[in-house]
Amino acid sequence: MDPCPFVRVTVGNLALKIPVASKPASSVVHPSSSPCFCKIKFNNLNIPPQNAVVPCLHPDTQTLDYPATAATFHLSKSDLDRLASKSIFASKLCLKISIYTGRRGTTCGVNSGRLLGRVSVPLDLAGTESKPSVFHNGWVSVGKGANKGGSSAQSQFHLNVKAEPDPRFVFQFDGEPECSPQVFQIQGNLRQPVFTCTFSFRTPADRTQRSRSLQSDQGSSRSWLSSFGSERERHGRERKGWSITVHDLSGSPVAAASMVTPFVASPGSDRVSRSNPGSWLILRLGDNTWKPWGRLEAWRERGGADGLGYRFELIPDTSGPGVVLAESTLSLNKGGKFVLDLGSGSTNRAGPNSPGCSPRGSGDFGYGLWPFCMYRGFVMSAKVEGEGRCSKPAVEVSVQHVNCTEDAAAFVALAAAVDLSMDACRLFSQRLRKELCQQSDLVG
Repeated sequence: MDPCPFVRVTVGNLALKIPVASKPASSVVHPSSSPCFCKIKFNNLNIPPQNAVVPCLHPDTQTLDYPATAATFHLSKSDLDRLASKSIFASKLCLKISIYTGRRGTTCGVNSGRLLGRVSVPLDLAGTESKPSVFHNGWVSVGKGANKGGSSAQSQFHLNVKAEPDPRFVFQFDGEPECSPQVFQIQGNLRQPVFTCTFSFRTPADRTQRSRSLQSDQGSSRSWLSSFGSERERHGRERKGWSITVHDLSGSPVAAASMVTPFVASPGSDRVSRSNPGSWLILRLGDNTWKPWGRLEAWRERGGADGLGYRFELIPDTSGPGVVLAESTLSLNKGGKFVLDLGSGSTNRAGPNSPGCSPRGSGDFGYGLWPFCMYRGFVMSAKVEGEGRCSKPAVEVSVQHVNCTEDAAAFVALAAAVDLSMDACRLFSQRLRKELCQQSDLVG
């Protein structure tokens, strides 16, 4: 399998020094104690902007200790081709950064932050598909520098902007996962079949047999499978037993996604709640036996617009707690991208309590320990459609995380589970398509 070229543009090492008035009043708060943030966007690419917190340093600080990545942008081959084909009279590609003091957010529709200044970093991405390039690393003056003391000193903003190759394998489902489609690898205009999927309903006997085989393989000390509650009694309507198996071109199964906790409506409602989510077990074939690789939980969020809430955690090869790699929300109306990215400032990263660029787990995992040593930067993304729309998930996987067919198949199975969760979390007052219903299912 040959990958597709991608370029990753990262912005990091952000810091801000704001000059202090020469005769500060006793009531004046030092600028380093005030929150600051910035908005980062491209000037002529249709890529959503990103926000990032900017640490404030004391003006006398000499060393910078903020290496974390603040924002990451991913450019595909089509993005790069559009840039290369632009007229010589068109504006050159720049990264625009607007720095604000004050808290992020809006009040009555008005941005609550005060604009301090703007920074523009020109980008020439030619050749970055094959070699990294640094466009800026250091301090730059921002703002007008006016303050109560009459000093002309300007605020100083530090940033690092670089681009580096990020080749990926790109896969596309040829149909909705519940219709047992083929999966193609995409390389430009070429489409090559690499996997087939089989959707089915597991019976209680299947669950018991798989449970026993997994428990015997992992040892009696592993109790995670029983905690999923796949066998506990439930009252009311439920969606259960869905399973999708990924086969290679020889027909051999190499990965699977199995619904191990039913999606059940909360008491007195017709929705799957966050307090009682459904879950999938993602398995991959290794040493001629099924091995658990990850677990995906999903539920229906409440709010102004309903969303699909999800949480994905890796299951370690040895006994121990799993590690949450992603926890976020997708629009149930418009769909979106499920993303595993441990190097971006995206909200799709592990969660608000995560240390910078590291996954959040139940245990104490350092930067050199599992799984951070295995999963760095962009891992994968899966684009799915919203409720009621024909969804043929598109999957991107970083080449550094694919060493064999089973690796790629596991990510494909995870993407299928995310897409199927859109249906599993539909309101129970709504009818599912016939491929997702058993004869005994109770649907509204």
